[in-house]
Amino acid sequence: MTNIPEMLESIKEIKNSLPEGVTLVAATKTVPADIINLAIEAGLTDIGENRPEELCEKYPLLKKDGVRFHIIGGLQTRKVKSVIDKVDMIQSLDRPSLAKEIDKRSKEIGKITDCLIEINLGKEEGKSGVCPEDALDFYLSLCEYSNIRIRGVMAVPPVGKLEEYYNILYKIYADILKKSKNSDKIDIISVGMSSDYEQAVSLGSNMVRVGSKIFGKRNYLV
Repeated sequence: MTNIPEMLESIKEIKNSLPEGVTLVAATKTVPADIINLAIEAGLTDIGENRPEELCEKYPLLKKDGVRFHIIGGLQTRKVKSVIDKVDMIQSLDRPSLAKEIDKRSKEIGKITDCLIEINLGKEEGKSGVCPEDALDFYLSLCEYSNIRIRGVMAVPPVGKLEEYYNILYKIYADILKKSKNSDKIDIISVGMSSDYEQAVSLGSNMVRVGSKIFGKRNYLV
């Protein structure tokens, strides 16, 4: 059960601690819509959902004025259609088939969808994401899509090795910038969660995804 006073205080503390230009995305997996709405009233502007089904269930109940919605978990190609009209950013673009479907569904509704390329920095089994050595070629392959706008990169580095892997992620980001014809649009490095967002920001991350630090420990088995 979320402790409302603690949640509101955590939001205030985190927002006040972040430098200007750093976006706080609240990771709301398993968090009920009414609790999310209280968090939005407290100043949260970016909501990140892992599961498309959960986003679709909550979306009609959520406050939307001034709020941006993100998909931050792995996204199955067949579920793109259900979320494309609801999200402002897909942070987990990691394969050609997903890119093709995002572009197709975005075109159908006259939308350009902001995306981040997800990088599997540690090449960990069971984690989604493009291998670091394939990231630049993958980015170049995306340039053919007129309804996808790449805004940067996202990663969940191996536990305890943030600084080491952040340097790899930053190099990928810099390489993409050099090759981009729209480098002014590529401006996001999304890394850092509840346990390490402060360190991530100190290294240069400008978008962090914070869940338990705001909402408390949750049962992820539900």
